[in-house]
Amino acid sequence: MTDNARARKLADRIQVVVAETLDRRIKDPRLGFVTITDARVTGDLREATVFYTVYGDDEERAASAAALESAKGVLRSEVGRQTGVRFTPTLAFVPDALPDNARTIEDLLDRARAKDAEVREVSTGKTYAAGADPYRKADSDEEGTGDADGTEGAGGRGTDGAAAE
Repeated sequence: MTDNARARKLADRIQVVVAETLDRRIKDPRLGFVTITDARVTGDLREATVFYTVYGDDEERAASAAALESAKGVLRSEVGRQTGVRFTPTLAFVPDALPDNARTIEDLLDRARAKDAEVREVSTGKTYAAGADPYRKADSDEEGTGDADGTEGAGGRGTDGAAAE
């Protein structure tokens, strides 16, 4: 077993190598606007998962996925050559769900903004049911530390500890 720092460093290096190789060496016309967003390596450094996004529609995403799968051997050999590890990890390409998650969150925020605007519109010109300040204020605060039943605190005992009469 290796430490997590080594796996993280190798994953970062794999991300850079794959991105540069796709940019410079792979000339597949099916490969669209692919961005390598992340790479993760298992603890034994045997398998690497490379996350990517593709700018375009579903057709272009499918074509780019096929191009990445066909270029997997070239990419793996380049990763092995540039990293210098004893065993070159196998590469698995996974489409990153980040853009879809971001789009979902933006849609939810838009709906929340619309609901807030609707509530704000309904509440315009309305007043509070209990008045502007609905909290009760104690009228006996002028007398000092008196409780509501007229005793002086400490369970009905005076300051000397004797019971109140």
